[in-house]
Amino acid sequence: MNLKAKILLLAILPLLAAATIITLKSLNHSRDLADQVLAVYESNLIEAKMVALQEQMDLADSAIAYIMSDASLSDEERQEAVKAMLSRLSFGEDGYFFSYTQEGVNLVHPMIPEFVGENLYNFQDRTGNFLIQHLIAVANEGGGFHRYVWERPPLMEQEDKLGYAKLIEPWDWMYGTGLYLDSITEEVAAVKASFDDNIRESVITLTVVILGTVLLIVLLGLAINLHEYRQADTRLQKLVQRFLRLQVNERRKLSRELHDGINQQLVSLKYRIELAEKKLGDRAVDHPAHKDLDIASTVLNQTIQEVRQISHSLRPVLLDDLGLKAALRALAEHFEEHTLVQVTLDYGLERLDVPDDIETTLYRITQECLNNIEKHAQASCVKISVRYEMGRIVFEVRDNGVGFNPRQASHHGIGLVNMRERVEVIGGSLSMQSSPGDGTTISAALPYKKRLRKPKKAA
Repeated sequence: MNLKAKILLLAILPLLAAATIITLKSLNHSRDLADQVLAVYESNLIEAKMVALQEQMDLADSAIAYIMSDASLSDEERQEAVKAMLSRLSFGEDGYFFSYTQEGVNLVHPMIPEFVGENLYNFQDRTGNFLIQHLIAVANEGGGFHRYVWERPPLMEQEDKLGYAKLIEPWDWMYGTGLYLDSITEEVAAVKASFDDNIRESVITLTVVILGTVLLIVLLGLAINLHEYRQADTRLQKLVQRFLRLQVNERRKLSRELHDGINQQLVSLKYRIELAEKKLGDRAVDHPAHKDLDIASTVLNQTIQEVRQISHSLRPVLLDDLGLKAALRALAEHFEEHTLVQVTLDYGLERLDVPDDIETTLYRITQECLNNIEKHAQASCVKISVRYEMGRIVFEVRDNGVGFNPRQASHHGIGLVNMRERVEVIGGSLSMQSSPGDGTTISAALPYKKRLRKPKKAA
């Protein structure tokens, strides 16, 4: 792992850790707060039920007091009248009244008449709650509430119920009523579900924000890294181009020294040898020096050719003496002479000042293309085109030969890799189009800032 990746990781990991801790803390706090709110909400709903129960008990107390104040009735008749009145009283959809003796004998139960006369003192709901005993106990204490489970009409399904009980003083009867709490349970469940949804949405939003932030950091890191890479690549390319220009200049200087210096001296030496042979003349044909001079002349001719070849390989002299167009024309004419293939040159850079590195690259890839055509193309005509287009020099060599499969080009030794490297080292690009039977086209695009050639001053 490189240094940049480690720095990026050190930036992301603390952020993720802090975000995770904050998220968990916020989640726990939100849940605690939601539980507190739900508890308060449920308490308020239950208090509302209590108020409603007390109001119903107050109405029943008024009715009982009215019966108790009727002096025309005997005590037994008042008891029967109170039972009848409690049996008839109802409110809401399922509100009713009940009554029990201190021993737990049921006196009034309009929903389950079978309970009347039964002793339910030890009756338990499904939770094990002795509800009749507790109701009697709170009634004896002056009245109060008790929560239990009871069947709810009309389906008689067991539901949570809040009951309120008090005493009818003259007879110590416990009587009361109750309200089912399923509506409260449903409302609390709905509110809890809403809280859970909000918490879940908050967590999802926070997670998305965190992931988005991490992604942004990663993208910024990649962008910075890519920018630095491009800058480094640009600097490296400029350095390579500068080195290439220096190399071209050194090659030109060395080539010129070989051509104008050493080569001229070798030619002068050749003339001296020839002059010495003439001075010896035919009379001294058997002289031992003749043989040595012939050998020296042969070796000297070979040396002159090698020096010329080395000079040409370093930097074609024609480029310096006559320019790119003449050098390309010379290549084309030489190619026509020994291959009998017609070559057409379309040169459109006469008025432009082309840098040495571009001239050298164009010359060398032209050489490589012509060599490949001679070896593989079996062409009858070749067209070379060099022109300027929109900030670049476009080079193209097209032949009408047999063509080939570009995917197998690397296996046929046509030097495409070398040409591509030459072009790319000065910031250009090389492409190739070919197919069996349709010839081949080699194209190169070299970046070039247009500069007009300065006119030569008259002598």
